[in-house]
Amino acid sequence: MSKFLVWFFLIAIFVISPFIGAVPLEINEVLDFSTLSSKIFFELRVPRVLFAFFAGIILALSGLLFQTLFRNALMTPYTLGVSSGAVLGAGIAIKLGLGTLLFGISAVHLFGFLGAILTVFLLLYLAKFLKNAQHESLLLLGIALSLFYTSALMIIFYLGDAMQNDMLIRFTMGSLSIIGWQNPLIAGFIASLLTTVIYAYRFELQLLGISDESAKLKGLDTKKATRVLLLISSFAVGTLVSISGPIGFVGLITPHIVLKIYPSTINARIFKTALFGGFFLVFCDTITRSLQTQSEVPIGIVTALIGGPFFIYLIIRKKQ
Repeated sequence: MSKFLVWFFLIAIFVISPFIGAVPLEINEVLDFSTLSSKIFFELRVPRVLFAFFAGIILALSGLLFQTLFRNALMTPYTLGVSSGAVLGAGIAIKLGLGTLLFGISAVHLFGFLGAILTVFLLLYLAKFLKNAQHESLLLLGIALSLFYTSALMIIFYLGDAMQNDMLIRFTMGSLSIIGWQNPLIAGFIASLLTTVIYAYRFELQLLGISDESAKLKGLDTKKATRVLLLISSFAVGTLVSISGPIGFVGLITPHIVLKIYPSTINARIFKTALFGGFFLVFCDTITRSLQTQSEVPIGIVTALIGGPFFIYLIIRKKQ
């Protein structure tokens, strides 16, 4: 019964979320396509809710993937510095004033993706020198990289002008505020691609979650599988961060909540984790839009307020 109530609550929030915001909307006005309420609903609210849903899927599945591959409950792209690498890459593009590059690709998106990918390869390279690379040592290495990236971003902030600095501040806080359907379609494609790849590698991921030795005994090429999964996850996170900025702790919270509700193998939790992550981020975004403040509260602040205490709880429980 409790499972039903949880899913009913999240789905209900997803349905009513487009009607919540600074401008109240009525169903009759929304269905009249000549009204301003209809334009707000279909061009602002609905695309934003879908973008939040797809972003939640990407973050939740990436968290599940990192926690499984590294066999550590605290591992996520956010805690390992992958998101910070994407932010630094996007910040460099903003500082250089780069716009659209070849084939219509945004420089911010490209640099954010490159920052995430380079961070993953740097982690894999440095892990060779760690005796306990799969656990605390690698986590500390990711935290160190995050601090380094933050310092580099502060240098960019110091050298930038007022307009660039304003863009950087808003970017680093995370935002789901969009106009139109371009970003939801991009996020939807990436979320679908990430879900498909993880589901295709579900049996390999199950073996890797136990140990590399068990996977090798089953004839699995562990290095190839790990690199493919990390590459697609980094591509997804890097692209998302380049659009929305960093949104932390969703990838940390969601897999643990789903595991608590459904204590089963990873094969059975892939789609549940994806859906829960999407609905959870829509819930957080609904909170930001429902608060009566002069300006919208960044989504990264809300997820950090929820995820920070949860992160402390996981550390304490792990030590016990």
